[in-house]
Amino acid sequence: MTLGERITRIDSWLLDELCQPLADRLPERLPALEVGMSCQLGSLLLSAVSIIAVFVIGGMEDISNMMFNVLVWGLCVTFFIGLNRMRVLVQPGRPNPLRFMLVGVRLVSLPFTAYVLYQAFDAPAPFQLPMWFNALSNIVFAVGLYFISCQPRPPQRRAREDIWARTPLHEVGRS
Repeated sequence: MTLGERITRIDSWLLDELCQPLADRLPERLPALEVGMSCQLGSLLLSAVSIIAVFVIGGMEDISNMMFNVLVWGLCVTFFIGLNRMRVLVQPGRPNPLRFMLVGVRLVSLPFTAYVLYQAFDAPAPFQLPMWFNALSNIVFAVGLYFISCQPRPPQRRAREDIWARTPLHEVGRS
């Protein structure tokens, strides 16, 4: 088994054995796609906080680093907008096309999240708080990707209400 096959197998295990059971236990009015999109938005906000914190702590002197971080954040916003537009592809009772479309992003997000966690542990004292915001942002991003990639549940079948089986209005108060 090659390294690529092992990595793909780990991704499939995380998706099928860890995230899908969690997604299946969510309330019906809160699909996994909505949870995943909320995580993506939260990741954007946490990332913005970390960029602003680094800029404030750094004394607003290193403008080239700041511009680079803002441009990377802009790419993340673009990714979020693209995901938001593709959410119409996910329909209850049908296979989730985003599961296969996001395989590469999921595979890259896991080692990158591990690296950012290492950076947060090893950051110098004044930059630890912004680095932890960045690490939390990456964790939330990866969790969101996995929830977005989960298979939606089929719609619940509701028993058709029989209008003739209702209790007449004049008998409602007599029970």
